[in-house]
Amino acid sequence: MFDSLSEKLTGVLRGISGKARLTEENVADALREVRLALLEADVALPVVKDFIDQVKVRALGQEVNAALNPGEAFVKIVHQELVRVMGSENDALDLRAKPPVVVLMAGLQGSGKTTTVGKLARFLKERQRKKVAVVSADVYRPAAIEQLRTLAGEVGAHFIASTADERPLDIARRAVREANTQFADVLLVDTAGRLAIDAEMMDEIRALHAELKPVETLFVVDAMTGQDAANTARAFNEALPLTGVVLAKTDGDARGGAALSVRAVTGKPIKFIGVGEKTDALEPFYPDRMASRILGMGDVLSLIEEAERKVDRQKAEKLARKLEKGSRFDLEDFRDQLQQMASLGGVSSLMDKLPGMGALPAGAAAKLDDGLFRQMAVIIDSMTPQERRFPDLINGSRKQRIARGSGTQVPDVNRVLKQHKQMQKMMKKVTRKGGMQKMMRGLQAMRPPGGFPR
Repeated sequence: MFDSLSEKLTGVLRGISGKARLTEENVADALREVRLALLEADVALPVVKDFIDQVKVRALGQEVNAALNPGEAFVKIVHQELVRVMGSENDALDLRAKPPVVVLMAGLQGSGKTTTVGKLARFLKERQRKKVAVVSADVYRPAAIEQLRTLAGEVGAHFIASTADERPLDIARRAVREANTQFADVLLVDTAGRLAIDAEMMDEIRALHAELKPVETLFVVDAMTGQDAANTARAFNEALPLTGVVLAKTDGDARGGAALSVRAVTGKPIKFIGVGEKTDALEPFYPDRMASRILGMGDVLSLIEEAERKVDRQKAEKLARKLEKGSRFDLEDFRDQLQQMASLGGVSSLMDKLPGMGALPAGAAAKLDDGLFRQMAVIIDSMTPQERRFPDLINGSRKQRIARGSGTQVPDVNRVLKQHKQMQKMMKKVTRKGGMQKMMRGLQAMRPPGGFPR
């Protein structure tokens, strides 16, 4: 998400960040490029106009003139205005009401609504320790109910059965009763979508809302529809008292116009974004972190939180103890590191969250392919346990056997061994006295203009 916008904005801001003095002329030139970048990202025109006006007023005002580094102060202003447009801070679900807290999910057909229900159920169960029940009131789309049944089984939520012969209102009433008997903390209600906004759909969902009186009414929108996403959200917001928006399929949206438009157009916060197809691919939306990612400053907080959830702590501690004792970093350890990286979303996801990646040459990030890392893991798996522990045993004939077993070529095996050697050297440096401090100084050298955002 935001790939093209991020590339353009970081290029513009890199050019102005070194300026010792900001003038109307160089600010106007920079803002012209920023405006074009936002419009190409399919951000709504009124949002672009307001954003540019606010940045211009602040950039030519006293706060920049008084700054020690006006160029970096300009970058900071752009960051702060991006945060303002997207909503200032994360707006979490309100789950303080008497259980079961009803969450009504609305949206057009094909927006990813049912999949989002499954993702949200998993999010609430795993991260907030809630007992979740789900029900489908979509009696029109073939297999909608079965799809939700499958998702509920996958994420461990209680599925409340419904049939296409029932009325949506009857399903809703029965679901609340069953959620009560199951002592569910949260009831997620999936509603029917249409291919376009129509009066019949709006009347039905209004009736469901009146019956259920949900604490949260979330509108699920396909981020890839760009500016249309904001317009559709506005139409739903006029028909329903929405409490928030979920942007689905953001992993397939390189522009990001929806994220920058929805909040400004509807006045409703973006609460979650869908970042992949798997049921764990749902993240709370933090405007400040997203603004940092757009400007190439990374998102270290999200990376740390993700690592805390997904990295195998026991394996990490075992490796640390092993290295502290002076043992060698072998190929089994290397394979574990590749698996840990894959669990964090792969190299592309890590690059998106690391500071300073916006400063890489154009196309450099694209050369890092997750498929290459998967291939490396397969090559290591084709080795014997002894070869993984003692890589120096791997001679020419062994390399040929490993290549055949992994469906690769001998040069691919050589590349894995070379990468392992480099990783081994790095691990030695880190474990030596002062190695960690040197690594931190190296990270500090990657500091983007304006410093790391708080």
